[in-house]
Amino acid sequence: MAIIKVNSSIDASKTYEYVDDGNPIKGGLKDVYFSPDKRYVVAFFRDPLDTIQKDRIHRIVTLYLENIKQGDSSAYFLDTLYRWPYDSVEKNGKTGVVVPIYNSQFFFKKGYKTNGGIKGGEKKSKWFTTPSFRHHQYPLTLDPVELGDWLSYFQICINLCRGVKKLHQMGLAHSDLSYNNVLIDPISKSATIIDIDGLVVPGLYPPEVIGTADFIAPEVLKTKHLPLSDPNRHLPNQKTDLHALAVLIFMYLLRRHPLRGGKIWDLDSEIDEVLSMGENASFVEHPTDTINRVKIDHLPKWNLFWGDPSKLPYTITGPYLSALFEKAFIEGLHNPLLRPIANEWETALLKTVDLIQPCNNPQCDEKWYVFDNTTLPKCPFCGTEHKGSLPVIDLYYKFSDDVWKPENHRLMVYHNQYLFKWHASRKIIRNEKLPIQDKKPLGYFTFFKNQWVLVNQGLPEMRDITNDVDIPINSMVELTQGKKIMLSNEEGARLLYITLINE
Repeated sequence: MAIIKVNSSIDASKTYEYVDDGNPIKGGLKDVYFSPDKRYVVAFFRDPLDTIQKDRIHRIVTLYLENIKQGDSSAYFLDTLYRWPYDSVEKNGKTGVVVPIYNSQFFFKKGYKTNGGIKGGEKKSKWFTTPSFRHHQYPLTLDPVELGDWLSYFQICINLCRGVKKLHQMGLAHSDLSYNNVLIDPISKSATIIDIDGLVVPGLYPPEVIGTADFIAPEVLKTKHLPLSDPNRHLPNQKTDLHALAVLIFMYLLRRHPLRGGKIWDLDSEIDEVLSMGENASFVEHPTDTINRVKIDHLPKWNLFWGDPSKLPYTITGPYLSALFEKAFIEGLHNPLLRPIANEWETALLKTVDLIQPCNNPQCDEKWYVFDNTTLPKCPFCGTEHKGSLPVIDLYYKFSDDVWKPENHRLMVYHNQYLFKWHASRKIIRNEKLPIQDKKPLGYFTFFKNQWVLVNQGLPEMRDITNDVDIPINSMVELTQGKKIMLSNEEGARLLYITLINE
């Protein structure tokens, strides 16, 4: 074992050390070595890089990194959301990148339930998008302390969308977004995007790979036989990132692949793969085209529940996400221009989180579900029906002096659910730029003395329009059928309209 010292290719005054025991961690293109203090890794490309490839690395660790540092919410992106290379080195004709080591939450604390086989390993998304690893009969089930609940994966998806959105705003594409290149931690609800050194800049830096199976866009697979110089050849870009993003969100929330159904296009497995994920790709749950429906008899026993769309259809994700899944896997599957962008996914996920209800069953593995807009909602995972009355709040905004219009945004109430500033005002956008003062609750809902109430914590102009009375701070108002509550007189203020179901 030896400690090797290397100089920065960017700034000759900077040096880095790494431990070489002759057995580096081998990635797809790089050999990875840890620094002695394990604060960073030095990852060397196995093959020598050409001038364009070296220039790409140089820009990634200088210009693009500096753009993020100088932009909004830089700490959010660089401390958690990206493992962004911050320097490059050369040794024996090989180029390496210096990358901060993953935060501790992205390594398994326990790993398998029955043994510690992957304890300390990276939490690649693949572990959490496959139902077998959480099935109690499977010998390699992950320990429950690693899994989180269903709500965890919504926040993970939101973080991922923000990461992709930032890259695209900078004119970059990841080019190989997959469950191998996104680490997640369901407990802290966090995600980190890795393998940043392959970023694509259209017209400047072409992609190094076509992607990872399961996430390669259909147009890329369909044309991969063409020469790179052919104008009809499709290569990874921002639009292919959007296909991979949609697949990842689908797999995080539904733990199955949207295109892997029962149709066999060719008896040659390699040809069948190219057709089923490329030219002939078809959404497994397409409402009118049933050619690729899942054959339940062919499912492994571990997948019988999550893998069966008739039991857990994509519509359990609610109206906003269902619409985007249809847009991504029907309208945009073979038409890249129609694919939802990252910001659309983020907005739909945030609105869906407001539809989430806790399951009444303490033994339910998923703990949460999306309100299904019925008078007797029930958890799709364990079948437990909601008990008691349930307030449903529709948000309205002031269109003119006496006209309020619906927002197509609904807030479900449960015990100790919070009301935030982004609910109270249209002018507050819930994203990574939101200042800390705007994240404080302005009120909360609770079940008190056999009635649902809203407690005002920070809205000085809250008013019960139905009964024409003010609701001062530190007081409460009962939620009754048809009640209207105005939250503020400010421009962009919202009104709550209460519907009680199962009363």
